[in-house]
Amino acid sequence: MTLSTPSSAGPAASGSHSLLRLTLILGALSAFTPLAVDMYLPGLPALERALATDAGKVQLTLSIFFLGLAIGQLFYGPLSDRFGRRMPLLIGNLLYVGASLACALAPNVDTLIAARFLQAFGSCAGMVIARAMVRDLFEPREGARVMSLLMLVMGVAPILAPLLGGYMLVWFDWHSIFWFLAGFGLLTMVVARIGLPETNRPQPQARLTIGTALRSYGQLLVQRRFMGYTLASSLGMGGMFAYIAGSPFIFIDLFRVPADAFGWIFGVNAIGIIGMSQVNRFLLRRFTLDEVLIVGIWAMALAGLALLVAAWFGAGGMIGIWLPLFLYIASLGAVLPNAGASAMAGEAHRAGTAAALMGTLQFILGAVTSAMVGALHDGTALPMAIIVALSGIGGLVARLVLVR
Repeated sequence: MTLSTPSSAGPAASGSHSLLRLTLILGALSAFTPLAVDMYLPGLPALERALATDAGKVQLTLSIFFLGLAIGQLFYGPLSDRFGRRMPLLIGNLLYVGASLACALAPNVDTLIAARFLQAFGSCAGMVIARAMVRDLFEPREGARVMSLLMLVMGVAPILAPLLGGYMLVWFDWHSIFWFLAGFGLLTMVVARIGLPETNRPQPQARLTIGTALRSYGQLLVQRRFMGYTLASSLGMGGMFAYIAGSPFIFIDLFRVPADAFGWIFGVNAIGIIGMSQVNRFLLRRFTLDEVLIVGIWAMALAGLALLVAAWFGAGGMIGIWLPLFLYIASLGAVLPNAGASAMAGEAHRAGTAAALMGTLQFILGAVTSAMVGALHDGTALPMAIIVALSGIGGLVARLVLVR
């Protein structure tokens, strides 16, 4: 695997720096978001009781986080194209640390909701800039393999985070989760400041205005190929966020799984996406991006349908719900890196903007689907299953219709 050096990148961005170091740092930065989402999932029922609120209000702390991710990425993309990758990344990291501290100190659910929005706004810098840096340094097919490697690094977070969060709830309380997130953010920020190269020199001659940013986003929104791949991944992610929002109440409240044991269920599903992402790296040596992607999207859609059937007819009990969810989440290990690399393939001159729009659409859909799970909550798995199934089928339709 080789690094390609764009003309805008400085010496630090050349092939001499360590791929392993780059992957670990970018993976840690990308893990801000799954840690902030997954680590407190076992605590959602406990938060409902501790803050004297209801399930819908508690799930809003998750939906507002996804909304913050969607909006924040629109800012970091153009900023990183204009000012380089490192400066916007540092700003986002500082905001993440400060907002995590505010979450830990929140006296009520409304304050927590506001702090979660700011936490998301800061965390999304790492996601946008990690994708843009991969596009800066790698050709599309290699970029998909590197993104699969990043998923291996950041995939540890969904495995360990619910487990750690569940045990922290047993040993301490929900505040400790956000203290941990603040500490992790601060440590990663220092490491990134020291070890992460600049891959896109600042462009002082380029104008950065609201109008130019909106024009760039508008041009991307009407590109069928870009939008086909972006919607395929975004709708797939929407189903995953519906699962994230609904699964704590389904497994803990409906199936009576203990909060600390729930982390094991969540972790096994995370192993699925990690394992498939590494199988994806192997498959890309023999098949094209699109060939692997098509199979992954079909698997995603069929798993969503299987989940809907199980929830509708009550088939299989907890296993009937868990197994299709596992298959759906695992399929994303092939869908997300391949769709992302395919969408970004022709956007070298505005990689940050393209990465931001892709991430924004993913988390807008995440905010919508997770909010719908909360709004439709009826004590069964059916609302989540319907949304997951529609997301999987929608991703398949987007790829088949828009990409020619």
